[in-house]
Amino acid sequence: MPDLPPGPDTCDLLQVFWCPFEAHGPSRYGLAPHVRWRHSDQVAVPLDTPPQPALVGFKGAVAEPCVLHPEQVVTYPYADSLPARLRRKIDSWEDAEERKAERRGLDDEPVTYYQHDLSIPQGCRVGGFPSWHTTDPHPMNCEACAAPMILLLTLDSWEWSGANGSWMPQEEWDVVERLRDRCPTQLTIGRDGLLNIFACPTEPGHPHRWGLQ
Repeated sequence: MPDLPPGPDTCDLLQVFWCPFEAHGPSRYGLAPHVRWRHSDQVAVPLDTPPQPALVGFKGAVAEPCVLHPEQVVTYPYADSLPARLRRKIDSWEDAEERKAERRGLDDEPVTYYQHDLSIPQGCRVGGFPSWHTTDPHPMNCEACAAPMILLLTLDSWEWSGANGSWMPQEEWDVVERLRDRCPTQLTIGRDGLLNIFACPTEPGHPHRWGLQ
């Protein structure tokens, strides 16, 4: 996977597991992710069909097998994580874009916004910046060495949404609108949210942290 950092001992295969029952999470409400790193060359016989759990506690707990088409995009920090001066400049730019749309009289033309269209892409992704749209931004420090952690992986309930589909995958643009699937993985994270998994940048073997948004 492009941009996936190496794991401990140069591991290059990342697996994420969780219990398909929300009540088994540490808070008794939510997921209980388990991150495991492996060496891909030690997988002797890859499974053609992933094993399915005999019982699932909630819809959206088990991903639909999908073909992946990794697409690299440029990302920027969450708006409220930016310095106040830069945030004010972005607000002024967005206000100007809204006034331009009003003057053109194009009510149906979507306005581009930093937060939704330019900064953090939707969908399952590796790396980049975390979204804090449910809670205020807060530091995620390694519990072993206190280093600021980086975003390792995001699992999202939606691959894209919004009026202008700014984060729609490239291969979707030529698909008839009524046939487009905004959730091909069939995952439901929390209340149509996302799961952020963080890793220590100084020592990949340190425990991971995670949070729901």
